[in-house]
Amino acid sequence: MLEAAHHCGPLPRYSPSDVDAACANYGARTSEPRLKHIPLLIAFVAPTSLLREQHRTSALPIVGNGPPGTFVLFPHGLRVSLPTDQIVFADDSAGHARVGFGGMRFAGSEDGRLLFMRVRELFPEDQLSPARSHRMLLDPQWVTAISVDGLPVWPTDQAARRE
Repeated sequence: MLEAAHHCGPLPRYSPSDVDAACANYGARTSEPRLKHIPLLIAFVAPTSLLREQHRTSALPIVGNGPPGTFVLFPHGLRVSLPTDQIVFADDSAGHARVGFGGMRFAGSEDGRLLFMRVRELFPEDQLSPARSHRMLLDPQWVTAISVDGLPVWPTDQAARRE
């Protein structure tokens, strides 16, 4: 619910140990969160911001509920849900959202949308929602760039320029 949420602009960067943990399986350890070490980085169009629902504590044990939601907010009211448990970096201080994911990969496009696949979990199973999605589809009009391990891969004209 929006009442339990807050805008996170600018979002605090994840601690170096969080980034190290997410990137360790990629062989890209770092002592500080550098964007080139983030396995998958998505830059969204401007103006966008990030919204992270607040964690709700409960006296009752809730197993498999997953973390609070994270959303990219667009000025016309659209809220795009992101897989919070995969986020290792998030920032919206420059007027647009940039989000790094540790266990997802860019898989190209499907039916005109950008396709991202969950390839590994970053948290133990009991901390994840059993209803979590293993695919994320984004409208290309929402995204300005996608980088993998610091190298541009989309749009393809940027990826071609680095070769």
